[in-house]
Amino acid sequence: MAFENDERPLYEIKANLFKGLAHPYRIRVLEILAGVSEAPVSEMISATGLEASHLSQHLSVLRRYGLVVSERRASVVYYRLAFPQVADLLQVARALLSELLQDSQRHQSSALALPAISSVR
Repeated sequence: MAFENDERPLYEIKANLFKGLAHPYRIRVLEILAGVSEAPVSEMISATGLEASHLSQHLSVLRRYGLVVSERRASVVYYRLAFPQVADLLQVARALLSELLQDSQRHQSSALALPAISSVR
């Protein structure tokens, strides 16, 4: 795991965790895994539209940060969330995003309701 014997402050470690999450496809992979007990790589390739090599890179980052675990059975590799809290984190992020978008829409509506500005020439 990327955090073993880490002497850095907790806020820095946490920031690096979020860096590991900071890619749309990694979020998508985690969302896929949050909805199932486990998924084979082939299903994740189909669900994301990524090439196998690109998906492998993203899964490697997620493994490095301890967010997913894998298990090989015969020639098939299965992934699952390492902790149920990862799904909770995704749910909280989605709820926050929803609130932010609503707030943004309210601001946009307020701006559109402002009177027109005439240019003075």
